[in-house]
Amino acid sequence: MIYVTRREVFSASHRLHNPELSDEENTELFGKCNSPNWHGHNYTLEVVVAGDPDPKSGYVIDLSVLKKIIQENVTSKLDHRNLNLDVDFMKGKITSSENLVVEIWKQLAGKIPSGNLYSIKLYETENNYVEYKGE
Repeated sequence: MIYVTRREVFSASHRLHNPELSDEENTELFGKCNSPNWHGHNYTLEVVVAGDPDPKSGYVIDLSVLKKIIQENVTSKLDHRNLNLDVDFMKGKITSSENLVVEIWKQLAGKIPSGNLYSIKLYETENNYVEYKGE
């Protein structure tokens, strides 16, 4: 089994906020990430596709194809956007990295033409990331 990874970057703003909680509870739970003036990150996204190389090409997946799929279905919707207000697939969800990586998976599931979507890592900072391996 070969694991092929494509890395993409995007910048986005958000506010961690649960509308079912009071302002005080949100501040206590999310701290400075609950700022009503938003905050942002320069995210790094890693999409991993697993499979056996095609005997004709030697590829698990053509990386230029994977790049196009990620850009069309994910980064074009997220880059320089407000995750709470501008991103259709995040509407009504708390915009934590954990929720975001699950929703990114859903945007890519079924769109990978060869190999299998194996995992997605989303780096919020250089020190913090979440990883999701599907449902």
